[in-house]
Amino acid sequence: MKPAQTHETIEVAALTVGMLIHLDGGWMSHPFPRSSFKISSADQIATLRSLGLERVRWSPEEAEPSATKEAPAAAPLVERRGSVADRRRRLAPASESAPSQLLTASERQFGEAAKASKKVFDRVVEHPAEARAAAQALTRQLVDKMAGTEDMCIQLLSEGTGDRVCAHAVNVSVISLLMGRSFGLGETDMLDLGMGSLLHDVGKAEIPERYRHREDHFNMAERRLYENHVAAGMGHAQRMELSTGASLILEQHHEYSDGSGFPQGLSTDRTSTLARIVSLVNAYDNLCNPANPGKAVTPHEAVAHLFTQNHKQFDTAILGAFIKMMGVYPAGSVVQLTDDRYALVVGVISSRTLRPRVLVHDPRVPRDEAAILDLQTVSGLGIRRSLKPSSLPEAVLSYLSPRTRLNYFFEPAGETRSPA
Repeated sequence: MKPAQTHETIEVAALTVGMLIHLDGGWMSHPFPRSSFKISSADQIATLRSLGLERVRWSPEEAEPSATKEAPAAAPLVERRGSVADRRRRLAPASESAPSQLLTASERQFGEAAKASKKVFDRVVEHPAEARAAAQALTRQLVDKMAGTEDMCIQLLSEGTGDRVCAHAVNVSVISLLMGRSFGLGETDMLDLGMGSLLHDVGKAEIPERYRHREDHFNMAERRLYENHVAAGMGHAQRMELSTGASLILEQHHEYSDGSGFPQGLSTDRTSTLARIVSLVNAYDNLCNPANPGKAVTPHEAVAHLFTQNHKQFDTAILGAFIKMMGVYPAGSVVQLTDDRYALVVGVISSRTLRPRVLVHDPRVPRDEAAILDLQTVSGLGIRRSLKPSSLPEAVLSYLSPRTRLNYFFEPAGETRSPA
């Protein structure tokens, strides 16, 4: 087994080519595709110095021999005397990690992506070229973050990250891109998929707010007004000069495989693959995060609904891949384990969906010290069934705090567990 890397800190002025460094502060706070990388040029060192950082973390054992010889002795990280929770996290077995350590980085990245998407939407009307450039930058960062790693963990985030419009745009973008990745799409298609999924609802800004989400009570005129957001979005796509692939997503993200969608009633053979991906992901997020929170269903119910009641509306291969990637118990599902304990699914690894990461109810442990259990590493323990939050005992419901609004982000599966 490969030993765990040790991180020390070093002054930026002392960096040399060949060092493996780790940048903090969020994936959008620096221009590099990854937060952990081996320095390969003097230009990268110059860029690091331009960021105003005094010290960075690095892994001496992973550095090139020449870099280690040139580097001065690094100052060790000073460990503060922490709380009971801090000590518990340090002593936790490899199968458990503190929730804050697992989620803080992803929540920060989701928040930064949501802020970036808001800047896109704010510029669309008056500055379409700037909006396109901002959307391209965000899409490129998401695509680059997904590159080069086989397994991804889809993580449940806190519900307070970003407003609803931006959260929906980022949710649909993230899951759509993960779907595209699972199909092995090339870079051009991935960038088109990211742009189209991010901007799929951009036309809603042109219609009154009360008509931006379809309601069962809408009359024909109100329904037509709601459906007009697609045409409005296409107008924005033309002004932004989006690619054909991205534009088709805006045009077709409400078309269904059986021809029951709008605005043109197109069937599968007349829609693009990218649009069919976004159509499904958009439907899933709208089930979990409707305009009226009282109508929300659990992620498990949403997957079951799409598979049993709406399967004719979606491409069979895409629906199958979606369920395989999200799992029967997607992040956000409330479950009961085979030992009768209650838990909240907080992370699903794409290749091991039946054994996700769960936050387990334990009345002996304070909620802010609760551990996340990786069912993949625990023999003989699994999930018995999915539950509605309303069926939980009051104390369990308060402890697990199921989200009323689901936000998702992702991390390479190997990076989501904090050091033991």
